[in-house]
Amino acid sequence: MDASPLGSVDKALLALDTLAGFGARGASLAALAQAVGVSKPTLHRTLAALRHRGYAEQTEDGAYRLGPAALSLGSTYLAEENLPALLHPALTALSEKTDELVHLGVLAGREVVYLDKVEPQRAVRVWSAVGRRRAAATTALGRALLSVQDLDEAALARFAGDATGPEQLRTALSEARTSGIAGETEENEAGIACIATPLLRAGRAVAAVSITAPVERLTGAARAERVAALRDVLPGLLPAGLAVPPATGSPG
Repeated sequence: MDASPLGSVDKALLALDTLAGFGARGASLAALAQAVGVSKPTLHRTLAALRHRGYAEQTEDGAYRLGPAALSLGSTYLAEENLPALLHPALTALSEKTDELVHLGVLAGREVVYLDKVEPQRAVRVWSAVGRRRAAATTALGRALLSVQDLDEAALARFAGDATGPEQLRTALSEARTSGIAGETEENEAGIACIATPLLRAGRAVAAVSITAPVERLTGAARAERVAALRDVLPGLLPAGLAVPPATGSPG
C-alpha cells in the first residue's frame, strides 16, 4: 500500500478504525497503540484531537472508544434525503437486469413514502410517482421494512389498521422475515404484483427496494428470476454499511 500523503490524518483514521473494532467497551491506550502500530505518546495526542471533536471518548475506567460524532457519521450519510442519490445506481442496475419498474421507499408512520423510481425500457401500466404514499401493511416495500421490526400485538394492529387484517399482516411479515423477500399481489392495483427487500444497517431497515410488474411476471419461474435479481444485483452496489438480509428459508 502506498504511503499516506498526510501521516497525521492517516494515524487518526487508523485510530478510528481500531476503536470501531474494539466496540462499545473500548480499549486501553496500550492496547490501541499496539493495534495501530504507533507509540503511546503519539497515539495519546491523536486521541486527544479526536476527543476534542467528539470522535473519541473515554469511559470511567479510562478506556477509549468511539465518540458520538463518529457514530453519527453513518446516520448522516444515510439520511433519508441522501438515499435517492446514493441508491439510484443500484436501482438503475436492477431495472436494467429485470426490465421492470423499480422503487425505493422508506417508512413514515404507518405509510411507505416512495423516494425514487427507475422505469424500464418497455411500457409499464402502473401509476407511480416519487412522493407517493401507500399503507405499509399492503405494500411489498412496507412489509419488507416491517419484517425486521419486533412488532407486538398492538403495533401489528396499528399498522394493519383498515388496510388489512392483523392475521394476514402477521403471516406476510413472517414469510418476509424467513425469505428476506416481501410481496403483495393485486392488493393495490388489479393485475399488478410487487416484491421487495429491506436495506439493513446494523440490523435495522433504513429503506427498501421493490420490483413492480404484471402478475404474470411475478409468479413461478419469472418471480424466482426477479427474486434472484434483488439478491444478486443490489449487494455489490449498495453504499458501505448497507446490506440485504440473507435468505433463511424459501425463496420468497
